[in-house]
Amino acid sequence: MEKKIKLALCWHMHQPHYRDGLDDIYRLPWVYLHAIKDYADMAAHLEACPQARVVVNFAPVLLEQISDYAGQMRAFLAEGAIMRDPLLNLVAGASPVPAEPEARAEIIRACQRAYAPTMIDRYAPFRTLVDIAREQYSAGELDTVRVSYLSRQFFVDLLVWYHLSWMGASLRQKDFRVTRLLARKNNYTAVDQQLLVEVMADTLEGIIPRYRALQQRGQIELSLTPYGHPIVPLLLDFAAMQPSQPAAPPPQSPAYPGGEARARWHVERGLEVFEQHFGHRPKGVWLSEGGVSSAALGLLDEFGFDWTASGEGVWRASCELSRISPQDLEHKKLLYRPLSHPPRHCALFFRDDGLSDLIGFHYKSWRAEDAVNDFCHHLENIRQFLRDEPGEQVVTVILDGENAWEYYPDNAYAFLSTLYRRLAEHPRIELVTFSEALAACGGQALRELSQLRAGSWVYGSFSTWIGDKDKNDAWDLLAEAKTCYDRVMESGLLSQEKSAKAAEQLAICEGSDWFWWFGDYNPADSVRDFDQLFRRHLIRLYQLLEKIPPQKLKNPLSHGGGGPSDNAGTMRRNG
Repeated sequence: MEKKIKLALCWHMHQPHYRDGLDDIYRLPWVYLHAIKDYADMAAHLEACPQARVVVNFAPVLLEQISDYAGQMRAFLAEGAIMRDPLLNLVAGASPVPAEPEARAEIIRACQRAYAPTMIDRYAPFRTLVDIAREQYSAGELDTVRVSYLSRQFFVDLLVWYHLSWMGASLRQKDFRVTRLLARKNNYTAVDQQLLVEVMADTLEGIIPRYRALQQRGQIELSLTPYGHPIVPLLLDFAAMQPSQPAAPPPQSPAYPGGEARARWHVERGLEVFEQHFGHRPKGVWLSEGGVSSAALGLLDEFGFDWTASGEGVWRASCELSRISPQDLEHKKLLYRPLSHPPRHCALFFRDDGLSDLIGFHYKSWRAEDAVNDFCHHLENIRQFLRDEPGEQVVTVILDGENAWEYYPDNAYAFLSTLYRRLAEHPRIELVTFSEALAACGGQALRELSQLRAGSWVYGSFSTWIGDKDKNDAWDLLAEAKTCYDRVMESGLLSQEKSAKAAEQLAICEGSDWFWWFGDYNPADSVRDFDQLFRRHLIRLYQLLEKIPPQKLKNPLSHGGGGPSDNAGTMRRNG
C-alpha cells in the first residue's frame, strides 16, 4: 500500500484582553466580530467535512471573553441591560446616535475598520455609506458643520452594515435572519437592530459547544495556550532572547521578578479555564507565539503535556546547535518529524513556514481551486522526497485561525471548503492531529535535539516582543509593577478576593500582545490603542494593590507610524 504523507493543520484562535482595566469597557470589538466571522465559519467548514481532522488551539483569555460577550448580549435581549462595548450598544440601539461631531467621527472611523476590497466594496449600500462618511472630511479634517447634518438613520445604517460585513459566509448562507437584513439594504429599524443582536448572541453562545462537539466526535484535537498569552521563555529568563538577538539591548531589569511562578500560574489558570469550557484536559499546548526554550519545556513536563510546537527558524537553529548531519537537514527532512529534547519528555513539532505562509499571505489572491492544487502539489513533492525515509513523517502547518480570512474573497469560504474536501479525499495525504501523529510512532524513540535554541515562530527569535527600546521600556514598567505586587503579596494586607483579582490583572498585563504592537514599524492607530490599554491595565493593577500608580504611566510608550504591513500588522510572515 502506498505510504501517505501526514498533515497536521493547527489553527490558533487568540484575541488579547480588550476590556479596559479601569472602567470594564471593551475598547476594541475584535472578540465578537471575529466570533461572528471566523470562529463560526471555521467550525462550519469542519462540520461540513466530517472526514477532516485538525488541531484547534484556544487562548483561555479568548474563551472567557466569548462567554462574557454572549452573556451580555443575552442580558440585553432579555432585559435591555446596557452592554460593556460602546460599538455594540450603538448598533443594538441601546445607546442613541450621538449629536457631538467628534463622537460621530468615532463611529465613522470604527465602521471603516475592515479590509475594504473584500468587506466594504462588495456591498454597494455599505460602499455608498462609507463614501458619504468620507465626504465629511476636508483636507483630512472633520467638517463639524457638515457631519452634524447627517441623519440618525445614516448612522444606524452605517453601523448595521458594518456588522453585516463581518458576518461569516456560513451565517450569510444559512441564517435567514442575515439574509433578510442584507436584502433590506437601508432604513434599518429598531426591530432590525434587535434581530442583528439576536444573530450575534446565538452565534457567540454556539461557539464553544460547536467546538466541543467536534472534539467529542474525534474530528479535532483541542489544545490551549497559557492563560494570558504570555511569552513563557521570557517570563522564565530574559536571557532567552540573547542566542537569536545577540546585538539587541535587553530591558534594564535583569529578569522578570518571580517569572517561573508566574509562568506556572498561567498554565494552571489556563487549564482551569479550558476544562471549564471544554470539559476535559488537553494533551498539547501551543505556547504563546510558539515561544519555546529548554526551561519552558521543563515547565510543560511538570503538567504532563505530550506535545508542543514552534517555528521553522527554531528548528533550524536547534539542529545546527545539535550538530544534526547535513543529510538530515537537506530539504528539511528532519522538519517533518516529531522530535524530542532530552531530558525533557514533551515532544516538539515544527511548523513548515513556507506552507503556512502560503495560506496566511499568498493564496488570498488565487482562485480557490488553483491554490488548493498548488498546496497539494507541495505536499506530494514532500511525500515523494520522503518516500524511502524510515519512520513516521508529518508536515506541520500552523497559523492564526482568524486574521488571514478577511483578505480572501468571501472570508476564504471557497478556499477552505475546497481545501478540506480535497485533503480529506486525497489518496496520498492523511489529515492527523498532533496526538495522532505521536501515536503513529508506536512508542518508538523520537529523534533527539541535544540543544534547543530559545525562540518563537516569528523569525525564530523573540525580536517581536523584546530588544527594541519601546518594547524594553514596557517590560521595565511591567517588572516594576511586579516588584510592587510581590511586596504587597508578601505583606498579607490584601484580602483573599483582592489578591486573586490582582493576580489575574497581573496576568493580563503579562500578555504578549502589548509588546507585539510597540515599535515604529506598526500602524500608529493600533499602537495607540494597545499602548493605552496596556498602561491602563497597569494602573488598574496598582489600584488593586492599593498603591499609587507611577505618574509615567500617563505617558505614551510608543507611537508607531510604520507604512502598510501584512494583514494590518496582525500577522508576520517568515518567508
